[in-house]
Amino acid sequence: MTEKINVMIPEEEVTQRIEEIGKKISEDYAGKQVHMICVLKGGVFFMCELAKRISVPVSMDFMSVSSYGDGTSSSGVVKIAKDLDESLEGKDVLVVEDIIDSGRTLYYLLEILKKRHPASMKLCTLLDKPDRRVRDVKVDYVGFEIPDEFVVGYGLDYAQKYRNLPYIGMVEFEK
Repeated sequence: MTEKINVMIPEEEVTQRIEEIGKKISEDYAGKQVHMICVLKGGVFFMCELAKRISVPVSMDFMSVSSYGDGTSSSGVVKIAKDLDESLEGKDVLVVEDIIDSGRTLYYLLEILKKRHPASMKLCTLLDKPDRRVRDVKVDYVGFEIPDEFVVGYGLDYAQKYRNLPYIGMVEFEK
């Protein structure tokens, strides 16, 4: 089986929306420092581009998590593969994700992070698939709300491919 990638959101739109989100975050955190937490691997492209567009001081940390289920769906029970390097205590934290669909994994991750006593914690995602949501997760900053399609690009992958695409593409599987 091969795959064909169709552009869903062109690079120019992605760039413009990231600039808008960066401006809003800068306004919301005026006079503060933002401690950005990237959920690896997919979130790294978005977080780096977003950080460049935030005008308040920014620090960064990275986390790698996985969730286990029946092999085709997430149970939402999080296993931390790479934990944060720094304490969150007293920091204004912004968790950065590439995409939120069911919300299961993120819900558990946010519960774990809250126990580390940040001063505040907000959530930012490039893509949101609310039609797939099964856990209520409050998303503070959303790049694009998208339908329930399989997407790649800008950090999102299919079998570790296509993360480097500068746009969001829909995957069409061909036989």
